[in-house]
Amino acid sequence: MLHLRMIVPADRTEEVATLVSATVGATHLTVVRGAAYDPLGDLLTCDVAREAADPLLAALRALGIEKTGAITVENIDVTLSRSAARAEREAPGESADAVVWESLVEATHEESTFTITYLSFLTVATMLASYGVMLDSSILIVGAMVVGPEFGPLAGVCTGLVRRSGRLVARSAIALAVGFPAAMLLTGGFAFVMSGLGLFTQARFDAPHPATQFIWQPTWDSFVVAFLAGIAGMLSLTSSKSGALVGVAISVTTVPAAANAALAIAYSSWHEAWGSSLQLLINLGGIVCAGTLTLLAQKWLWAVQRRRVPAA
Repeated sequence: MLHLRMIVPADRTEEVATLVSATVGATHLTVVRGAAYDPLGDLLTCDVAREAADPLLAALRALGIEKTGAITVENIDVTLSRSAARAEREAPGESADAVVWESLVEATHEESTFTITYLSFLTVATMLASYGVMLDSSILIVGAMVVGPEFGPLAGVCTGLVRRSGRLVARSAIALAVGFPAAMLLTGGFAFVMSGLGLFTQARFDAPHPATQFIWQPTWDSFVVAFLAGIAGMLSLTSSKSGALVGVAISVTTVPAAANAALAIAYSSWHEAWGSSLQLLINLGGIVCAGTLTLLAQKWLWAVQRRRVPAA
């Protein structure tokens, strides 16, 4: 279940309390008059089944509560309550299939913003992948994939497209369009420093790399893997199964492709630079396509499920 904490202007308290009481799947409604100081108002709390949360949040926003007060949503790990159990049974649909859109938008908003921390993670991941290419080490490549933060902006693009939020799409696209070139540029500088120290050499780069040559040799397999990873990644976000994101991270070749492209440009290997850049674009495109289609399918299936339940 989810826990909602609301600050509501005193003249809207009865209206909001009536709304929550009438929501199938909501329970544990509490009203504390005059408890809120900034913004001024009453404090209302309730617990709501995950599958009933999105309609309730939409209704609260329609009342303008987020403008005149505040709405906070928290996950509840354990609830020991007969009333809560009844609310979950009565709520239409299944909790595992429900998408809390406000939560998804908020999560992708935070993860898709171009920040120094985001760029630092992306750059370190790309540099780590460059070492994996030089050493032909699949272990280092996998490590770089896990460190890379690029799925956040990709999920932001998908969510923005489905929610028709141009601002979220633009913010996420900027994080990708600026982040990857910047990380590649810094990795190119890193390669020159490593070359000066004798750790990176032209001979090492030109040597056969059987374990990592797939990075700059894209095929249809690259798109299929990225597409499947995009489905898994979006499902992990919408169902709060964040552990699955690790598997998604090590399935796609975004960061390694960016790293190999940076090295190829540094060592004037233009065919590898082209192949790596194409691999990067294929992976990004596959994830966005899959993520967007997954959200659209979830939105449609959830609407169908909610229509069928009352008639059962």
